[in-house]
Amino acid sequence: MSNQAIRLWGGRFRKPPSAALMALSSAATQHARLVPYDILGSIAHAGALHASGVISGSDRATIVETLIGIRQDVLAGTLAPESFDEDIHTFLERVLIERIGATGAKLRAGRSRNDQAANDLKLYLRAEALVLVERLAGLAEAIARRAEAHDDAPCPGFTHLQIAQPVTFGHLLMAHAQPLARDIERLRDWHARAAECPLGAAALAGTAFPGKPGETARLLGYERPAENSIDAVGARDHVAEFLFVTAMIATNISRLSEEITLWASRQFGWINLDDSFATGSSIMPQKKNPDIAEIARGRAARLIGDLVTMLTALKGLPLAYNRDLAEDKRAAFDACDVLEQVVPALRGLVETMQIETARLAADAAEGFALATEPADYLAANGVPFAEAHEISGALVRRAEELGLRLDALGAEDLARVDPRLGADLLPRLKPEFAIAARTGAGGTAPVRVREQIARFRERLSRHRAWAEEKIAETHHA
Repeated sequence: MSNQAIRLWGGRFRKPPSAALMALSSAATQHARLVPYDILGSIAHAGALHASGVISGSDRATIVETLIGIRQDVLAGTLAPESFDEDIHTFLERVLIERIGATGAKLRAGRSRNDQAANDLKLYLRAEALVLVERLAGLAEAIARRAEAHDDAPCPGFTHLQIAQPVTFGHLLMAHAQPLARDIERLRDWHARAAECPLGAAALAGTAFPGKPGETARLLGYERPAENSIDAVGARDHVAEFLFVTAMIATNISRLSEEITLWASRQFGWINLDDSFATGSSIMPQKKNPDIAEIARGRAARLIGDLVTMLTALKGLPLAYNRDLAEDKRAAFDACDVLEQVVPALRGLVETMQIETARLAADAAEGFALATEPADYLAANGVPFAEAHEISGALVRRAEELGLRLDALGAEDLARVDPRLGADLLPRLKPEFAIAARTGAGGTAPVRVREQIARFRERLSRHRAWAEEKIAETHHA
């Protein structure tokens, strides 16, 4: 293999690029993961050149066969860009010419690194979105399984991080699963919007050798060619939107991670982390730390930063292409890499954590979590809720004076606060009753939780089937 650098430009230059310029500008090794996608785009472009009459059928066959061989070598790890390659496009042309001579140099006609760069990252992100859908579905299903096993287990619900009303732990877990399903739907929406093929836009004005643009788009798994060549090379809103979706995923995962961290604390004691998904302290031997959850929280900050980086890079750019746009790859790669690590690790933590149902049940009536029940009881008996609320508040005050929970009060305590608080209220002052009473749509009653989980699984099944279908279509193309 030659180690002779080539450049895709330079005819009007009297001096070679400086070492400082090349150090700043070159990125072939950093962007190596895009090489297979650049090759796919090159194969499609060879077809367009043949359809336009620029290259012969035999030249096309030679180029395509050689490109397939290069791709196999790259995927096998026996071939990769070198430090002297300016970018992956230069690397690919260098290797192609080394293998088939001048025929390889014909491939550059009618295209630019501008449309190649846009196409490579878009293909990469479309593929990553499908993988991410499957990973998120796996995490969401893991949460749903734990929720199903605890669909009637009482625990406190919180607002303002203060005990509010009893719920089931299954309902609480599903509150973290639902956003993940919406994240999957965001990825699907993004995938549909990112379905325009930028190849053929060339530098910005379009190509003189278009071949059959619709066929080129379909060959690469897109739905259609880009409508505007300037937009095709100059826009990166699809990257920014992908980064928003990944930042939203990381944020939703971070909120789950925050609660897992609380639940695993001695103060809560709701869960016990499996030893294989926790770490210890170098000085305090008793510690079991929820590092996965904490790292996931921290990584969310990075993904939010990646989104801000992309939006900031875009906000003042004139059309069409500018090298500022190369920041899209660093941000996109980081987002994909972070979620590739975080999602499986958190799934393992969720699947293996031990849930302390006795502690959950004991806490379910703490903090006067049942205070809404007397108000609802009075409202059902014709007392205006504003008045019922005040009476229930007085009952809480009485319980505080006695140092008792509401479910420990007797009939005489109720009557002392208000004679309309009958003894038939006492059986209602139990977490199980309060939970069972919330039968409205989306409520915490176990029957509603079970229905929710069933619908959720159907939803996940549809998303997984979609991802599998798209992956199959891509491989076929």
